[in-house]
Amino acid sequence: MSSHHIVREKQEPALLVLGLNNFSEELLGQLLEWSPTVITTPLVAEQINTYEIKIDIIIADEIDESLQSDVKLVPQGSSSQVEAALNYLIQNEYKAVNIVADDVKLDDFVPFAGKINLVIFSGDQKIYAVNSEFSKWKPAGEIIRILSLYLNLQTSGLAAKMGNEFITTNDGFISLNFDEDFLFISEDI
Repeated sequence: MSSHHIVREKQEPALLVLGLNNFSEELLGQLLEWSPTVITTPLVAEQINTYEIKIDIIIADEIDESLQSDVKLVPQGSSSQVEAALNYLIQNEYKAVNIVADDVKLDDFVPFAGKINLVIFSGDQKIYAVNSEFSKWKPAGEIIRILSLYLNLQTSGLAAKMGNEFITTNDGFISLNFDEDFLFISEDI
């Protein structure tokens, strides 16, 4: 007996590729597994072409037509590439996006954290926004970093290490409670 999965458009997270330096080909393959909408910039498009990955959208005011055929152009205008891409996804009712980036400036993503589910992969880090009362099962000994400023942070299942680093104390659920609308946290991939 075989199993068939029907994947509806926009059901899976889009994939925004802002940089592929220091990023695992295996993890990239996992992110591409369900054929997401692939969005990138002209500079990164050349690198993606070497992997023979189909690009759906390029964020730019104009592009080199020789890159790939049937690529949609989303104008950047006066926006940053991140802003133009995320605004496009939100306007087109995408619920989530996986982002691969070499350098992450969280300030670029803060305005979008409440509008679309963001998961940012950079090097060996997975960064995402969480709401207060966040809870997740984690094995003992994993490092969680809090990347945002916070007030009245309460944790369970975590022990403070140094600065913004915490370590899971046991196999089981960890939780974070705080006063802000959301926090960005990171964990090792």
